[in-house]
Amino acid sequence: MLRISDISYSVAGRPLFEGASTTIAAGHKVGIVGRNGAGKTTLFRLIRGELTLDGGAIELPTRARIGGVAQEVPGSEVSLIDTVLEADTERAALLAEADGATGERMAEIQTRLQDIDAWSAEGRAASILKGLGFTDEESRMPCSAFSGGWRMRVALAGVLFAQPDLLLLDEPTNYLDLEGALWLESYLARYPHTVLVISHDRGLLNRAVGHILHLEGRTLTLYTGGYDIFARTRAEARAVQTAAAKKQDLQRAHLQAFVDRFKAKASKAKQAQSRVKMLEKMTPIRMPEDAARTVFTFPAPDALSPPILALDDVAVGYDGKAVLNRLSLRIDQDDRIALLGRNGEGKSTLSKLLAAKLQPLNGRHTASSKLRVGYFAQHQVDELHLDETPLQHVQRARPETQQAKLRAVLAGFGLMAEQAETEVARLSGGQKARLSLCLATLDAPHLLILDEPTNHLDIESREALVEALTAYTGAVILVSHDMHLLELVADRLWLVKDGRVTPYEGDLESYRAFLLKGEEKPAKIQKEKKKTFSNDEIKELRAEVRKCEARVATIEEMRSKLAKRLADPALYEGDRLGELEVWQKKYAELMEGLSRAEAMWVAAAEKLECAEAG
Repeated sequence: MLRISDISYSVAGRPLFEGASTTIAAGHKVGIVGRNGAGKTTLFRLIRGELTLDGGAIELPTRARIGGVAQEVPGSEVSLIDTVLEADTERAALLAEADGATGERMAEIQTRLQDIDAWSAEGRAASILKGLGFTDEESRMPCSAFSGGWRMRVALAGVLFAQPDLLLLDEPTNYLDLEGALWLESYLARYPHTVLVISHDRGLLNRAVGHILHLEGRTLTLYTGGYDIFARTRAEARAVQTAAAKKQDLQRAHLQAFVDRFKAKASKAKQAQSRVKMLEKMTPIRMPEDAARTVFTFPAPDALSPPILALDDVAVGYDGKAVLNRLSLRIDQDDRIALLGRNGEGKSTLSKLLAAKLQPLNGRHTASSKLRVGYFAQHQVDELHLDETPLQHVQRARPETQQAKLRAVLAGFGLMAEQAETEVARLSGGQKARLSLCLATLDAPHLLILDEPTNHLDIESREALVEALTAYTGAVILVSHDMHLLELVADRLWLVKDGRVTPYEGDLESYRAFLLKGEEKPAKIQKEKKKTFSNDEIKELRAEVRKCEARVATIEEMRSKLAKRLADPALYEGDRLGELEVWQKKYAELMEGLSRAEAMWVAAAEKLECAEAG
């Protein structure tokens, strides 16, 4: 169990935590969310004991092992598999000692190695490396053969293999692709010990954790359920709290008006005084703070005749060696295409071909003469000029444009006056990503290619990106580990596999199932044979739909009442945290019931629709 009791901590006089408390039971998986700068990473450092609390206490079980990914593994000549195996320091130490041990000590070592399942260690380490995108051949290669991003994966593999009692992960999907991120979700959901994960990935926060720990107002609040349940609970609580605050303001104004009007009159003095006391006893209900609106504003391109780009039997690769072959693809201006495929299959190669950063080895590549392409990749964020400001970056790209217009362009990507004049080196990762997205879309491209655009973006920024891409009138090609982004934006899926690019016949959920099951081929969606229904059967289906509707309405009414209960500010006071957790658990259970009821309703309605259609 992790117990955080009444902690306080400040940085340069700015308080990050004041009287913050929570308790996380052993084995729970908890997602940590909050605004940038709220103190999420600082909380991890406090738990690890790297920082000293100003007040309060953080308690862990005696001898509990804490693990996390602090930095990438060094580029040594040690193989990936051996690097991961060495992360279990107890196993490594026992094996080293066994070389010279004899008699009773040797028996003790062998017993302990058996207890920690040391003999299956290499298989477990290889499985983790494979899940994170490494082939069997690559796992035998030295760490020096891989770039920093890949060595971060090795570091993650090491801490997962070591299985600490408390696993702390800070944005672990930032250096993973979709396939690695989905594998990690599944792994964390089955992890045998406690997990705290800071993440802006809604998919992971919905599928891999059972609780959300929210950092807001220098306090900690633990919610039961995944991110969607947390967001809905909080939104409803804020709505009720806002209404209560407005109602109280009107009541205060009414009482104060009476006092101001009659306090000087003897005949009304007692009534005025009683209203003064009422005002003094009234506990203020604070209006919830609204987060600053997050925006992306993509310029609209002019319309081109379809197709804007076409490939006919194209091969593409490097140094004359093809990575992808026989590509026959077409892109229209209204396309929203997600590229699927395991790392190394050629998604980035295809993106570079479409962006004209790679030329075909053979075949025909046809593009509209007026086609403008915008390209965003994570490495471009790293290539920004650190000693220049965002304003200087856009001025270099648009030297003839007035500074006021360029500032407006930057503001359209959330880079306001202060950030526009700040050197890039001092900007956050999210602000750098915004600048790169701004530069990629400066020409109002007809085709926008985005390779992992959500790295370093918080949840609000990711939602704003979804809105911007939905409104965008150009074609979009997406490579992302963010399932939520892909589900909301993409309407076509291309699978990059075995040197080919083909339309994927299923949806993202079937692709996720295919990856986790390790099937050889993605499952095809089977169409049901049509069935004719009698009038009596149709009547029964209509009755079932009405019954489902009534069930949903009943649960919705219960949810509304419970939401009002959770919005009571008094429930969040220190001595009622136990009661709060009970109500939150009830709400989470109710939300699960609502989801099931809604699913049954949709299924019944679809069945009725098919029956009535004949």
